[in-house]
This record gives sequence, C-alpha cells and structure tokens, in this order.
Amino acid sequence: MRSAEVVAERLAEGVAGDAPFGQPMGETPIADEIDLLRAEHYDLLALLLGRSPSPVTLSALADLKGDDSALGRRVTGLAAAAAEAKVAAVQREYFDLFVGVGRGELVPFASYYLTGFLNERPLARLREDLGRLGIEASGGMSEPEDHVAIVMETMAGLVAGRFEAEAGEDRAFFSRHIEPWAARFFRDLEKAEASRFYRAVGALGATYMHIEAEAFGLEPVS
Repeated sequence: MRSAEVVAERLAEGVAGDAPFGQPMGETPIADEIDLLRAEHYDLLALLLGRSPSPVTLSALADLKGDDSALGRRVTGLAAAAAEAKVAAVQREYFDLFVGVGRGELVPFASYYLTGFLNERPLARLREDLGRLGIEASGGMSEPEDHVAIVMETMAGLVAGRFEAEAGEDRAFFSRHIEPWAARFFRDLEKAEASRFYRAVGALGATYMHIEAEAFGLEPVS
C-alpha cells in the first residue's frame, strides 16, 4: 500500500501543477480519468485519517478549489479549514480524536463500528479478501487492517488499478467493507467534540461515501 508521505507528495504536485496526486508522475494511467479522480478522494481520506497532516499537506489542502456541487462545497470547506489550522493544534486534535489516553473519542475500526468490539469478524472478513486479492500492508501503519485509513487506501488502489483485480472488485469491496459503516464514522467525525479541522474531513468523507453508494446502486446508509 502507498505510504502517507507518497500521497502527500502527490497532493502537493496535484495542487501545484497539472498532475493529480492519485496518478504517479510520468507513468501511463491504468484507470480512466473518472476512476483516477475517485481514487484521489480515497487517497486524500486515507492520508488525513492515517496520521496528523504535516505543514506541507495543510498548505497543499489550503490551495484546493471546490465548485458548487455537494462534494465541491465540502472540498472548499476542507481548504478553508486547512488555511486556518495550526499544525500543533491539528496534531492534538488527531490525538484526542483517534488515540487518546486509553482510547480516543472515536474508534476508527470497522469491527468496532459493526460489533462494538475490536478484532472481530469484520476484520477477519477483510483479511480474507485482502489475502484473496494478494494485498499486503506496506508496514506504514501498525493498526489492524480494518482501520478506516487502511480501508480507504485499499479502495483507492482498487479503483486506480494499482492492484491486480477483476473488474467490479471495487464495488464488491465497497459493499462488503465500507458501505456498512464508513458513512456513520464520517458523520461521527463531523460532530465529534474534539473536531475542529477534522469536522471538514468528516463532512467530505460522509458526502463522498453517499455519492459512491449511489454510484454503485446501493442504498446510502442514512
């Protein structure tokens, strides 16, 4: 899987130049333009949920431009939040939300959201599918594979064609491992007591999960 540093680098390049950060520079695209754009949103969510953003990442986010669409407004909101954010404050916010003393305000794992406990059947099912697809963690995170950042990064890889998988595997992965819980997580993030910068991340994630569910012909979780 791609490291957060690589995604941050692509993000800066995508904002500063013509190449989107979801597409390796100088390489032939292996997915169409729409899928590359989809993968970029998943990469962005993975980056922001995997660790606290660096000053370079916050600066790049502040330059993002949205439009009048529902998703575009969320991008504009994220850019505004990044422009106002202080690195130390966001680091503390990330700790309070996801780490904490004992645990953070939110527990960003599929098993917890679906069963109330960690390391339960949702993690086992995810590991089964990752093994079937030949996908292994890169070692950038020590968390179990059902951490939301790892799930988002895996989905980005499937959408962008970074992994060898049959057509439609992204829909199956979304249906099995994202749709049942991720939108609820992002809504919780949006309204979490500790959220300041991450309120905009939650809003972006919730909106994007809804769009993806509709695109796959699934009933968006309310």
